[in-house]
Amino acid sequence: QVQLVESGGGSVQAGGSLRLTCQASGYPYRSVCMGWFRQTPGKEREGIAAIDSDGTSMYADSVKGRFTISKDNAKNTLYLQMNSLKPEDTAMYYCASTYGLMTLQAELFCYWGQGTQVTVSS
Repeated sequence: QVQLVESGGGSVQAGGSLRLTCQASGYPYRSVCMGWFRQTPGKEREGIAAIDSDGTSMYADSVKGRFTISKDNAKNTLYLQMNSLKPEDTAMYYCASTYGLMTLQAELFCYWGQGTQVTVSS
């Protein structure tokens, strides 16, 4: 059974940092592309970062230079280091996985975690 569990969300002031963690289990972790997405009420889910099985990563323009995606294959864990946070980064953050090519398109991801809330105050 595939399972993704996010943690690390919380409340922070603008300019601060948070690190999100996604613990994966139930499938060959090394063979997949994994990504981080975020969503606010009334808006579509936005892909913000993805990392391929070989460690290649990609980012949405909205977070490029501020967020870093990484993974620890030995621990089956995905991370998102978020620096220089802005109020507009406030959202529910999700990790997801796919067996396909690296992408930020949410509809191409098969498995999803339950999300962790990030709130950035000004």
